[in-house]
Amino acid sequence: MQSFDELADEVSSIESRVSDAIYDALRAQVNADEPENAKELERRLSKVRRSLQKAEVLLRGASDD
Repeated sequence: MQSFDELADEVSSIESRVSDAIYDALRAQVNADEPENAKELERRLSKVRRSLQKAEVLLRGASDD
């Protein structure tokens, strides 16, 4: 079984990939002259990123218990 810290590291890695995806998606949307779609996409991906950040904090806190 993985430790909570190992799981938190994996979640952090995924969060980093989502952050990269946010910038890539926004760049593609803006370049396609679809800024209204870019804003909604950024909002959804940002919610995912924040949720992953919260999960990482919770996992790291769990290892202290």
